[in-house]
Order: sequence, then C-alpha cells, then structure tokens
Amino acid sequence: MTLALEIKNLVKTFGGLTATDNLNFDIKEGRSVGLIGPNGAGKTTVFSQIMGELQQTSGQISLFGTDLGTLPTSKRIRLGVSRTYQIPRPFLELSVVENIRVGLMPNSIWSMIIKGPDHTKEEKLALEVGLAETDFEKPASELSMGDLRKLELARTIATGAKVLLLDEVFAGLTTGEIAQISSLIQDLRAKGFTLLIVSHDLPALEPLIDHVIAIERGRIIATGNFKDVVNDESVRASYLGQAT
Repeated sequence: MTLALEIKNLVKTFGGLTATDNLNFDIKEGRSVGLIGPNGAGKTTVFSQIMGELQQTSGQISLFGTDLGTLPTSKRIRLGVSRTYQIPRPFLELSVVENIRVGLMPNSIWSMIIKGPDHTKEEKLALEVGLAETDFEKPASELSMGDLRKLELARTIATGAKVLLLDEVFAGLTTGEIAQISSLIQDLRAKGFTLLIVSHDLPALEPLIDHVIAIERGRIIATGNFKDVVNDESVRASYLGQAT
C-alpha cells in the first residue's frame, strides 16, 4: 500500500524550546490516524510543519513519495495535502459558496473571486458537508460553530487534496453537531481520503481511526490501536490523567 505521508526525524525548535522532537511516523494511503496528547504536546505544530506554515529545523516530510523540503504551502496543497484549523478561518465577509470557491481556484488568483450565476461545484460541496441551500449566500460570519466546521471541511476538500489534516474538528460543538461531523468524516474515509485527526474528544475520535499516535512534549510516547494506546501507562499519566 502506498505511503501517503511520511515523517522522518522531524525536529522543530523555537530558541531553547523543542516543539517536535525526532518524530517518526507514516500513514498509508486511505488510512485514518489519530494524533493525541495534552495541550502543548506539539500536535498543531506537526500540522503546521506538514503544511509548510512552519519550516522544520531538521528532518523530512514526504507526500506520496515527494520530499516537501522547503516548498511553500500553496505548492503542498497542489501536491495533495490540506488542513482545517482549531479555530475556523473562513473569510467572514464572503458567502458560503464564495468561501468554498477559494479552495476550488488556483491559489495565485483566489483574490479575483467574482460573483457569477454558476455556483454548481460550490453548492454541491456545501450540500455534501451538510450545509443547507439557505446557507449558500449567507456570510460566513453568520454561521453557527457547527456550520463553520462544515464549511472548513468543504474548503479543505475543495482544494482537491487527498490527505486531510483535521485539527480539533469537534471543539465547541454540541453532541448533535459532533455526530454530524463524525458522519462526514466517515464518508471521507469511505471515499478513500487519508486522514490525520487531532482531537481531545477521545470517545468521538475512536470510531473514526485505524490507529492512534500519542505525543508529549513533541515526542511519541505510544502508538498502536486505540484501546492499547489510551490504556498505556505513560499516556494515562500525561494525557488521560489530565482529562479526567
């Protein structure tokens, strides 16, 4: 099976602080992996390095066998990786379909968005993630948190990426909204997307992943199937102990 994402000896330092400390893991194409750990463990920093938003101090990140090196974020997206954020980052003044169009358009011309009559692709994506027709022309600033999460997913899928990095997709959601987002993620798995999911909501995360990686202070402390990892003594001490 093809490796979609491969991380080798990844190190990121900020002055005297080591945010990622010799991380090594890979994800096979079509698999779904959880990335867990306490606040400050380095999870979002890993995402930022994969996307090129932060440049690693050392180590290698490969996407479908291509070393990403120092490529800018825009080129990484075109190669097939995209992400969501803990705090949704839509263009608040733009409508739902206009936000999705940003992902559909080449990065170099995204700012040239012009309203037109043909919104077919955008509307199709909006419906696929559970947004209503009445939301199509609604400014993103008027959406609920649950609908903002759906919009984030639509924007990410719109880039054409096959590797999706989902950062705290359940944060701030109601039980019903979590169920909706979980269903969407299950659909993405069924369609063959490769997923790396960060979540503090372990019960919601468990049915969505094939295995899980636990990190603390930028280092992997356990990896394997969900039950084994969450019952690992070092994980319980660093993460679950904090959460209970």
